[in-house]
Amino acid sequence: MTLPFWFTVEQQTAALVQRMGKFHRVARAGFQLKLPFLEDIAGRINLRVQQLDVQVETKTRDNVFVQVLVSVQYFVIPEKIYEAYYKLNDPERQITSFVFDVVRARVPRIKLDDVFEKKDEIADAVKSELAEVMDDFGYGILKTLVTDIDPDTKVKQAMNEINAAQRLRVAANEKGEADKILKVKAAQAEAEAKALSGQGIADQRRAIVDGLRDSVDEFQRSVPGTSAADVMNLVLMTQYFDTLKELGFASKTSTIFVPHSPGTLGDLANQLRDAMIGATRVGPPADGVE
Repeated sequence: MTLPFWFTVEQQTAALVQRMGKFHRVARAGFQLKLPFLEDIAGRINLRVQQLDVQVETKTRDNVFVQVLVSVQYFVIPEKIYEAYYKLNDPERQITSFVFDVVRARVPRIKLDDVFEKKDEIADAVKSELAEVMDDFGYGILKTLVTDIDPDTKVKQAMNEINAAQRLRVAANEKGEADKILKVKAAQAEAEAKALSGQGIADQRRAIVDGLRDSVDEFQRSVPGTSAADVMNLVLMTQYFDTLKELGFASKTSTIFVPHSPGTLGDLANQLRDAMIGATRVGPPADGVE
């Protein structure tokens, strides 16, 4: 059975003892004594840091309604337990009223896009206002946080669409720049390829000329009495018959030669040389013509 002249107070809690209905003292944590029948416990008060979440509906400067959630962390000042218990009947309701007042005074002066950036300023304003007022009632404000800003659903959808459109525009610009770079690089590669091809053809022709010159010199040394014209005629004849041989192996080849009458090698060489100088290549034959 609990004796009426003693009681205990839990840690981070204070008990207010009254004597004959009048405040007498604050009982701290631990074992405490009181006078039977003369003293009683008026109440107990929590000394730990507490949090109160306040949701405020207000509108911004550009007439957009938003839900602002403000979290207030408050505590009872140990030296002002009397004021916290006797002066303020409902501290949470009082804090809520001041939060509504500050938020609805600040947010309507800020545009929606700036509310998200200035949420720390709003939180500091709430803390400053609350700390000044609640101190007289024995409460201290540890921290205030704007934890959520929630516009209307349609407004959020519109903001998301604007954001998506901006990202699509950036993506289109980037894609256009990428295509431009690819085309420029392709043109540069084609130009370099043509330059290298031309260089290759020039080198090939130079090698052919050098080879013919060496062949003529070698033939003249091997066969005394021959001239350069004789050697060139022989080369032309050899290439001519090689061409005829290759045409014979092809099944579908349509090539027009200048008419010739191979009576003598000299006559054939003259005709061949004249043909190579004056002949022109004809286009591809029509279907069915061989």
